Amino acid sequence: MLKLLGRHNAFNVRKVLWLLAELDLPFEQEDWGRDFRSTAVPEFLALNPLGTVPVLLDGPHAIRESHVILRYLATRQGAGALYPSAALARAQVEQWMDWVAYEMTQPMRAAYLGGELGLHPWDNPWFVSQGRAEYAAKMAVLEAALARGGPFLAGAAFTLADIPAGFVVHRWFSMRQVARQPLPALAAYYERLSERPAFRQHIRNGLP
Repeated sequence: MLKLLGRHNAFNVRKVLWLLAELDLPFEQEDWGRDFRSTAVPEFLALNPLGTVPVLLDGPHAIRESHVILRYLATRQGAGALYPSAALARAQVEQWMDWVAYEMTQPMRAAYLGGELGLHPWDNPWFVSQGRAEYAAKMAVLEAALARGGPFLAGAAFTLADIPAGFVVHRWFSMRQVARQPLPALAAYYERLSERPAFRQHIRNGLP
């Protein structure tokens, strides 16, 4: 059976939990990381020398990095509707996955870890201010993309593109200390995702 290592309330773990639910895959989950079991112990570092979560165990194999795990699970299950095999269709999915990984990490650390939770070292006032502004700018990028196309990021159907992006949209609408301008296409997208039981179970579940 698959085993997912990582605290259930972690951003990157919740993305994997969402996909596991979408695929209706049986798995076990263990809480590792902040406030739970330390990822700095030799037992964990033997599986992931970076000491980060999540880690997916599939038999004797350990896979790290949340977006790699998403791709792996979709490929493993032959979920072509979520992760197309055709080169162009796959690129349209992956470009949004990589955009979240590259463009949203710092704004989320600043606006959420620093601004909402007040965690050091991300709570520097300048860093928080810049992060909130950048987060707002990135949400405007999603607004424009959804207004041009949609109803999902890669087109007419829900795909892996919507899992990383869907989480950052959820966090945007969940944060209490950011100024939000009206983004009607983004708001409609958020409600569209909220129609999915797996999204409500693991993302829009009362946690930011």
